[in-house]
Amino acid sequence: MPKTVADVMSRDPISVRPETPLKEAIKILAERRISGMPVVDENGKLVGVISESDLMWQETGVTPPAYIMILDTVIYLENPAKYDRDLHKALGQTVGELMTSDPLITVHPHKSLREAAQLMHERNIRRLPVIDDGGHVVGIVTRGDIIREMAATQD
Repeated sequence: MPKTVADVMSRDPISVRPETPLKEAIKILAERRISGMPVVDENGKLVGVISESDLMWQETGVTPPAYIMILDTVIYLENPAKYDRDLHKALGQTVGELMTSDPLITVHPHKSLREAAQLMHERNIRRLPVIDDGGHVVGIVTRGDIIREMAATQD
């Protein structure tokens, strides 16, 4: 019988709230040696994910968008709205300011492990929050979970 996400996911994953200070989230990631975690509201519903990639904005900063001027008119070569979003992340102080919330890619526990692996591969993501029908986080499945399951079935 094919394995499901529920068979390999980590149950009740460590999560934070949008108002959690970044310093606290960074400390949790470092101490627990995890690369990301779900962000939930006061009811336990998933609202985002905070990851090492999101936190890198704090160290790397942002580069203003390239532009040219023609006759006192500024023509941006990149979308200035992207710069505004990036700047907001670089200056953010809470999880909610840096988390990824759109698009939020999730999986249900009854889905096959193959489906989860395919989704992670296609979207190039490292972890999938596992949610129930009400949108509550019930687990998390990572690439490592899938690889460990693959290794266990090789024996």
